[in-house]
Formats: sequence, structure tokens, C-alpha cells
Amino acid sequence: MLRIKLSLTCFIMVLLLTSCGTRTEQKPAFNAENTIKKASRYEKDGWIFVHLEGSPSETGYQNGYLLAAEITDLRDVMKLYESRRTGRSWDFFRDESVKLYWSGIPAEYKEELDGIVNGVNARLGKGSIDRKDILAMNADLELPDYFLPWLESRKVSKPEGHCSAVAATGSWTKDGKIVIAHNNWSGYLIGERWNIIVDLVPEKGNRIIMDAPPGFIHSADDFFINSAGLVVTETTITQFAGYDTAGIPEFVRARKAIQYAGSIDEWAQIMKAGNNGGYANDWLIGDNKTGEIARLELGLKNQVLERTRDGYFTGANFPVTKKLTVEETTFDTTAAASSPNARKMRWNELMKEYRGKIDIETAKKFMADHHDALHNTDKASALTLCGHVEDDPAGVSCWDDGPFCPTGAVQGKATDGTLAGEMKLWAVMGHPCGTAFIASDFLAKHPEYGYMKDHLRDMPSRSWSLFSKKD
Repeated sequence: MLRIKLSLTCFIMVLLLTSCGTRTEQKPAFNAENTIKKASRYEKDGWIFVHLEGSPSETGYQNGYLLAAEITDLRDVMKLYESRRTGRSWDFFRDESVKLYWSGIPAEYKEELDGIVNGVNARLGKGSIDRKDILAMNADLELPDYFLPWLESRKVSKPEGHCSAVAATGSWTKDGKIVIAHNNWSGYLIGERWNIIVDLVPEKGNRIIMDAPPGFIHSADDFFINSAGLVVTETTITQFAGYDTAGIPEFVRARKAIQYAGSIDEWAQIMKAGNNGGYANDWLIGDNKTGEIARLELGLKNQVLERTRDGYFTGANFPVTKKLTVEETTFDTTAAASSPNARKMRWNELMKEYRGKIDIETAKKFMADHHDALHNTDKASALTLCGHVEDDPAGVSCWDDGPFCPTGAVQGKATDGTLAGEMKLWAVMGHPCGTAFIASDFLAKHPEYGYMKDHLRDMPSRSWSLFSKKD
């Protein structure tokens, strides 16, 4: 009888041990107080630096909590601007973002997006923002300018170019290492709010430092450094047409690529997989481990990857390859007075002049450059690398706005091989040249933009500042 009891006891113990061994590991309960303790925020020279770390729901919550006021402010500005320029309500973009994207977004990014919502509402009160708002904001670069033209059967998307950028390496730089720089061209209404530096330590994948608008899980104008040694930026392909509603949105692919890629090939592979044509760009990628740089021209039908360890790539919203230009854009390569062509001309002049001299300081000068190569003058305009469209003497129109629209270079970033290895970058908020934009002066001169009065802000003259990952 004793033997039977012992055997039964052993059997029960074996069952208990087996059950424990196969039990699914439970995630620890979310603790808002402990989550916020891992994050931090400070402000410097017009920038807001946030350190985020943890699981997707934690980093999202930190993003939302630390930037709650900035996120809801940007949502309200997007609601005004996108509705006015497209004739579609903000609810239209909210609803379409869910229909188009939500089911295909990886679980970790869904958790992060919902975390942002939870963080904002914890800080400002329940109902201050919802999932649809956050999703529409993160997809803002492709919903109005790629999806909507596709929906309305237009022949061309809206964007006419966003940025100026350069990547150089080898004999073109002073120390032979990579130098990469970028300035963001946007309407000042939204661009003045593109002032977040994010130091992100995700639960899985690479650490990332990037610029971004508040509430975004990606950079959006795309200046990234990751802990695997990659440095990435881009410029938009002008007058691009084409969209695949069954594909993966660009903001998901860009975030996934910088989080999980450790080489140029891995990065390009992730960006190409499920490409929907949204926010079509010429991507500039540097691998700090090898000194190699590359340019991926990523259209919907055409994808071309060029690479070198001794050379440079520039971007100013001009398409590069003839096949893509003909098949996927309405871009006129012969229109010398167009901003992309004029800025391409200027890049060619600068590269010839600065071969072997390119470093951080010259990269900053490039981002602030006011030379008009077409007219051989030194005056800021829509044709200069540091763009000031509102000051352009020709009164060019941009996007859906009319002449003298308040648009141009709203900030700049630069890094090199040494700094990127330490996850550091230089950044300037406002015009990289340091010229101030005063909203009241502009509106007095251009009352046709009075609808922006309650939201258009000054961009004061500021200096470049160095930012680094949090130790």
C-alpha cells in the first residue's frame, strides 16, 4: 500500500512538473509608473529629446505620455491642413488608415501605436486621442499624397519634393569615413513641429536615434542611426504616381528596416518586401562598419540599388534612373527652373568643389546653402538647398498651396562615421541657415494664408546642437 501511495505521489509530481514546463510564459503586468521611470525628456535649442525603452507597449506609452501636448497639437494642425488642402475630412483619413493598414501592421507596432494612445490619454484625460488619430498621423505622408490620388484616379501624386541630402565616403571625405546630412522641406505649419529627437531602445532589434514628429513610431523625414552601424536618410521622388493598396505602408517598412537590419542588403530587402509605392524615395544608406554607402531608388515598379566605397550620392527630389522617371513619374528632367533640377545642379557644383574636404562642418554648410545655381546668385529661394519658398521671387506654388506658400527647409541633421559609431548627430531646428521666420510678418504680407493664423508659429534663428543616445 505504501508503494502504491508513493508511486501515485510521484506521478502527480511528474504531471505538475510537466505542466509547469509547458506553461506559456506570461508577460509581467503593465506598470505605468515603472514604465515612465525608464523614459526621459529634455529640451534644447528648439528640439525635444526623448529617451524611450522597453516593450512596444512601454515605448509607445512613454512616447504618448511625455509628448501628449505636442501630439494632440500636431493632430489638430493635421486636421486643419489636410482637410483644407484635399477637401477631405480628418475622419476620412482616420477611417481609411484603419481600413488600409491596421490588419497588416505587425503586432509589435500595433502595441506601440496603442501604447501612444494610452500614454496621451493617461496624461491629458480619457478620450483625448484614439487609435485612428495616431494611425492617420503616422500614415500622413502617403494617405493624402499617394492613396488619395490613386483613389481619385489622378495621373500623378501630389508631392513636389521634400528634402536635400548627401552621403559621401572614401576619397570624397576628409577622413575617408562616411558623412551624411539631410534637411527637411515641409510646410512651416507642420514642419515647425517636426522637432523631436528620439533615442529608442526597443525590446528587440537595434537601438535607434532619429528625428521625428511627436507621436510617430518612425522618423517620417527619415534620418536614422542604428546600433548595427547603419545611417539612413532619403529625399522624395518628385511627381511620382503609383500605389498598391494591398502593400505594406512605408512607415512600417522604414521602422522595421532600421530596427532589424544590420547591413545595406538587409535594409533594402525589408524596404522592398511588400512595397506599396507610398512615400516613394531615393534612399541614401551608409554602413559604418564597412564605409560603404548606397542609394536605393524605390519606386513601385522599379527598384535600383547603387553602392560605392569611394564616391557620393545626392538627393534633391529628382528621380535618378531614366526607366523609373519615364514609367512612374511626370517629372521633366529638362525643366531647369524646377527646384529639384536646380538643386541637383548645385549639388554637382558642391561635390566638385569639396572633393576630399567633406566633413561635418561642410555638411552643415551644404544644408544651409543659398546659392542659386541656375541664376548664379546667392539668395534664398525655392531653388536653393536651404529652401525658402515664401521668399522665391517667381512666386512658385507648392503642393496644394498657392504662390509664396510658407514652405522650405524647417530643420537639418548631419553625422559622420565617428559620431554615428557613438550614436550622435548634429541637428538644427528652423532654417539650417539660421534665418528666422516670423509668422506675424509673413501673414501681414500674405493674408491669403490667414487660415493658418492660430497655428503658424515662428521659427527663430537657432544654432546647430549635438545630440547623443542616453548613456
